Amino acid sequence: MKTERRSILKKLFASAVGVTGLAAVANARVLEVTPEKVAGNITEYKAQPLFAGHTIHNGLVYIAGKGAHTDPFDIKSHTEIVLKELEKELVRAGSSMKKVLKVTVYLNDIADYKGMNDVYKGRFGAKPPVRSTIAVAKGGVPGDSLVEMDCIAYI
Repeated sequence: MKTERRSILKKLFASAVGVTGLAAVANARVLEVTPEKVAGNITEYKAQPLFAGHTIHNGLVYIAGKGAHTDPFDIKSHTEIVLKELEKELVRAGSSMKKVLKVTVYLNDIADYKGMNDVYKGRFGAKPPVRSTIAVAKGGVPGDSLVEMDCIAYI
């Protein structure tokens, strides 16, 4: 039985090497499967959990939307604040800006698209994440923020 199992494993390994190449097999990682999500940086409202700043599940971290609700009220300043908040939350969760896979940007005004991009570019390293940018109806971004962003990254 042991010999038969070893033979099957050898064939599977040879097959994997043939399809993906030796480097891919050597660099393959086993995905750590977690049965439950892990919530961090929880905000409470009236002594009840309201939402988490991040949630980790199966090697991925989901970062809640971050906004800027302070002076100065211009898109470049708000984008800078939001990106720094995203980065802080990613670090809290054990990840980084370079490990971000997906970003969603919500703009209060589509006219701010260029200004947001001026600050955003290069912030996620040489291999940037995919991104969706949505202009919401004026007043659609919560509070006084001109921009809100959330993201998904790996650990």
